[in-house]
Amino acid sequence: MEAFFDFEKPIILLEKKLEDLRELSRSESVDFSSEIRVLEAKLNALIDDLYSKLTPWQRVQLSRHPNRPYALDYIGLIFEEFTELHGDRLFGDDPSIVTGLAKLGEIPVAVVAQQKGRNTKQKIERNFGMARPEGYRKALRVMRLASQFGLPIVTFIDTPGAYPGLDAEERGQSEAIARCIMEMFALRTPVVACVIGEGGSGGALAIGVADRVLMQEYSTYSVISPESCASILWSDSSMNEKAARIMKMTPEDLKPLAVIDEIVPEPKGGAQRDWKSAAETLKSRLNFHVADLVKRSPDDLQSSRREKFRSMDGLTSAGPDDTASPERRKSKPRPS
Repeated sequence: MEAFFDFEKPIILLEKKLEDLRELSRSESVDFSSEIRVLEAKLNALIDDLYSKLTPWQRVQLSRHPNRPYALDYIGLIFEEFTELHGDRLFGDDPSIVTGLAKLGEIPVAVVAQQKGRNTKQKIERNFGMARPEGYRKALRVMRLASQFGLPIVTFIDTPGAYPGLDAEERGQSEAIARCIMEMFALRTPVVACVIGEGGSGGALAIGVADRVLMQEYSTYSVISPESCASILWSDSSMNEKAARIMKMTPEDLKPLAVIDEIVPEPKGGAQRDWKSAAETLKSRLNFHVADLVKRSPDDLQSSRREKFRSMDGLTSAGPDDTASPERRKSKPRPS
């Protein structure tokens, strides 16, 4: 049986009953069509009810679902002629970040994606989606290449965070992440980022400086994981559910703050239930945003990208009196 979380158990059990009834109908040549329709209607109603009442922690679990499509799954379903590019030209190749050139419809693009592993061997090879410095330097190398040749960049964010190991620190992990963030502001080509699963910590932010930031419906995006947040605030990682409630990690939390630009709908019950449908919807939105952004000049892209991030939640470089909301103006002391 496929992996599932405790809150999904009623759905899994009902699906099992439905599949057993279908198999019985086939094997015994008995017409159970009316009973099957009743169960299908009950299943759809159960999915609608359960997913309309998800807690923040359950949303976090869904973003980490082991059956959820990963970056390479989407790359295969969305792009044509994908050619992977390896190595950072400084140290080595990091399989936890996949980069390459492809075509999005008729538009040539560069792709930068964080990739988790599906089975134990892949998880070890991909380091559970946690990149080392050479991964971020590879990503930056390909983004510079794309900027040089005017290719739009599409990034897929899906990581618990950058790898915190000693070897990564020795090779300059924080510098690699900071440089990625800094240089993405200067790219002279369109950048569209999409959070497709777990967008965690600086490891996610490193490839998230984009003209348009999208989030799939059941993904999460935060500067820290709930477990780590709970460890810091309460010295107890088991208080992850409480942390998830207060961290505002979901697309619905982040869109009003202008941290993201669009919520991409997922199939009923999440992308893990229908990869093809999820990819079709995501492809449609990527096509729309890339086609819209390629009309703009490099100078306009640079300046608007900087302003986009400076103005998040009413904070801009122009100063509080000019651009912040009245509530923020009142709460901020004036310089003497």
